[in-house]
Amino acid sequence: MSEQNNKNQSFPWSAQTQMVHGGTLRSQFGETSEAIFMTSGYAYESAEQAAGRFTEEDPGFTYSRFDNPTVSMFEDRMALLEGAEAARATSTGMAAVTAALLSYLSAGDHIVAAKALFGSCRYVVEDLCPRFGITTTLIDGTDNAAWEQAVQPNTKAFFLETPSNPTLTIVDLKAVCDIANAKDIKVFVDNVFATPILQKPLELGAHVVIYSGTKHIDGQGRCLGGVVLSDEKYILETLRPFIRNTGPSISPFNAWILLKSLETLDLRIQAHCNGARKVADFLADHKNVTRVLYPERDDHPQHALAMSQMKRGATVVAFDVRGGKAEAFAFENALEIIKISNNLGDAKSLVTHPATTTHFRLTPEARAELDISDALVRLSVGLEDAGDLCTDLDRALSRI
Repeated sequence: MSEQNNKNQSFPWSAQTQMVHGGTLRSQFGETSEAIFMTSGYAYESAEQAAGRFTEEDPGFTYSRFDNPTVSMFEDRMALLEGAEAARATSTGMAAVTAALLSYLSAGDHIVAAKALFGSCRYVVEDLCPRFGITTTLIDGTDNAAWEQAVQPNTKAFFLETPSNPTLTIVDLKAVCDIANAKDIKVFVDNVFATPILQKPLELGAHVVIYSGTKHIDGQGRCLGGVVLSDEKYILETLRPFIRNTGPSISPFNAWILLKSLETLDLRIQAHCNGARKVADFLADHKNVTRVLYPERDDHPQHALAMSQMKRGATVVAFDVRGGKAEAFAFENALEIIKISNNLGDAKSLVTHPATTTHFRLTPEARAELDISDALVRLSVGLEDAGDLCTDLDRALSRI
């Protein structure tokens, strides 16, 4: 196989072009659609070549837990899109989070993390890491001073997501990264909600960016996957050996799905954002909605900050229905087009009740601290007609 596109390009390609052509490898058959290499192992021409592959003196593949041509294409294309030196794919988004942190941290190290995290991310930093002697301080991620005040002599990492799940709070990426860089602390950013189309944490000073490819990158609810992006030193010397030896590797078939989905990522994200803005504006005027959270709206508490580091408001709208859990459930059960699911970033609009799904493991006090009430609903706006979605929402809200 030979890498066709990037070595032969004679002028800089835009992100949209890279999402279609970047990192493409073609076999001797000259296929136009990237090939799926569903193989666990590889045959060598000689024992000497096999030995050279394992010492990496001979370039090539040895075992698909380590490297695979299809997976490599996905990683290369993601790195080009993100503006990163290198990338490493994983089996799921949470495998990406766990591998990114645990490959870097050791017993005795300390993490400062924003409290507003996805429930499983909270588990990793709050429950899993301490079991291995890695301590964590949770803070209000929107308070820039809190990041600096929480730093200890053994602090090695900052971990955050922005916008946060599910209340769409915004962390000032540049300010937090400036604090970290002054103290030689590595910043890990879960950029799932913003997507690589709308926000570039590396450009603002972050060191490691993490995605669940299951969400917008696939965009159609078909498969699991994750990816970690950073500089070559971290990816090759820290993360790659961890993944190689512990095994959270992505299937070549899943990597192929994610790779092909990148071709339409920009188009889909723009359409998602158009729909989300229309839905957010509709909900804000509804009598049975008491609060709407969407970063692109002027009434979002951190609208100015969000728009200074994001291109658009992204694909998720959070809102409080009038009432509580019973009213939220009645609303969800009355929906026709919008489906109840805890996934997001899908072509289909999906709704969930965070207090009883994605964040149910948190104590009532912890949910209250994050403003996750029983009235809160998270809506991932899909690619359906926005007018139809508003009609569906209006019908369901009338049940309250």
